[in-house]
Amino acid sequence: MLDFYCAAAKLCIEVDGEAHDRANQPARDAERDALLEHHGVKTLRITARDVLSDLDAVIRGILAEAASRQPLHRRSAVPLPKHSLGRI
Repeated sequence: MLDFYCAAAKLCIEVDGEAHDRANQPARDAERDALLEHHGVKTLRITARDVLSDLDAVIRGILAEAASRQPLHRRSAVPLPKHSLGRI
């Protein structure tokens, strides 16, 4: 199961915690990422530590990546947050 998916940008966002570094999980993650990439879906992996320490930067990065994957005529359609989601 994907953590988050943006169909318009064909972008998967995975928030990786400590468990993603254990046992065979890195190999499983790489295999799934390759399968998604084969279907034109990019996986953006973000550490849980980054989400907890600088959510604003994480959101800006996700929005930038999603916008860059949109067709040129749709790039302005990616909404920018009106306020900091980290302060909700």
